[in-house]
Amino acid sequence: MELLLMSLASLLAGFVDAIVGGGGLILVPALFAIFPNAAPASLFGLNKSASVWGTAMAAAQFSRRVHMNWSALLPAAIAGLAGGFTGAWAVTIVSGDFLRKLLPLVLLAVLAYTLARKDLGRHHRPALSASGERAATACIGLVLGFYDGFFGPGTGSFFVFLFVRWLGYDFLHASAAAKLLNTATNLSALTLFALKGHVWWHYALALAVANVAGSLLGTRLALRHGAAFVRIVFIAVVSALILKTGYDAFIR
Repeated sequence: MELLLMSLASLLAGFVDAIVGGGGLILVPALFAIFPNAAPASLFGLNKSASVWGTAMAAAQFSRRVHMNWSALLPAAIAGLAGGFTGAWAVTIVSGDFLRKLLPLVLLAVLAYTLARKDLGRHHRPALSASGERAATACIGLVLGFYDGFFGPGTGSFFVFLFVRWLGYDFLHASAAAKLLNTATNLSALTLFALKGHVWWHYALALAVANVAGSLLGTRLALRHGAAFVRIVFIAVVSALILKTGYDAFIR
């Protein structure tokens, strides 16, 4: 029964993650509910062992149908790997508690800006030169990679928002690019958890298969319905993240 519940949560997480990020909002609380006495690091490691495959599959699916600027995104993915390792190292010596109260406020600002700009992310109009885009994507990869390793919630949604707001992508292209970078940050975190023995490999395969299945379905819907659909899901996921992180920071 435990494996079935985890697999269903992983499938739904992969579905949401493939469209706009935020799958951890589903799978991580499910794992904590199923294993209330487990070490948090083990549950985070299990989450990453599933999500890295879902995001990688989504990135591969998007790359076949959506133009991806590999000359900018591959260096950004490498920067994301470096940022993820650095963030994971930093959290071992510095507390991330201050981010717990800041995060819902930042997400609220992202949501308000997205709702206020009705045309935001509806049209794909890259705003930077080739060199400018390489520098911007590397910066995004490094900073959000560090954030993902250090704290984590909402990383995929932040990737999407920055690609839309800063680089001029539409939501569909932003989601495609985000999947590649999020795969890199997930991989760095998974590597660290694995080296420290925090991955339950006997569950990892089943959760990975379920996550990939959800990812394939989510990617198909995103490609079929386009940027407007991804924008709607983005607003829904960010709203849910605000409620969840706000509850964790100020109520629980």
